[in-house]
Amino acid sequence: VEKNLKLEEKITMLQQQNEELRARIEQNTVITRQLSEENANLQEYVEKEVEEKKKLSRTNEELLWKLQEGDAVSPVKLPPAPSTPFYRCSSGNSSPAEVRTLRR
Repeated sequence: VEKNLKLEEKITMLQQQNEELRARIEQNTVITRQLSEENANLQEYVEKEVEEKKKLSRTNEELLWKLQEGDAVSPVKLPPAPSTPFYRCSSGNSSPAEVRTLRR
C-alpha cells in the first residue's frame, strides 16, 4: 500500500510536469509561428529594398551615361550671359514707371 501511494504521488508529479511541458511546447509553437511570419515579412522587405536599389543603380547608370553622352555630343551651347543690364516691362504696359532693370 505504501509503495502504491508513492507511485501515485510520482504519477501525479509526472503528470504535472507533462502538462507544464505541453504548455511550454504550445507557447514555443506560437512564438515560432510569429517569428516565422516576421521572418517572411522581413525577407519580403529585403527583396523589395534590393529591387529598389537595383532600380536606383540602373537609373544612376543611365543618368551618368546621358551626362557623358551630353558632354561628348553637346548641342549648340548658349552664349554667356551679358554683363550689361537689359530692360523689361513688368506688365503689358510700357510706361517708364513700370520698367525695371534685370540681370541675367
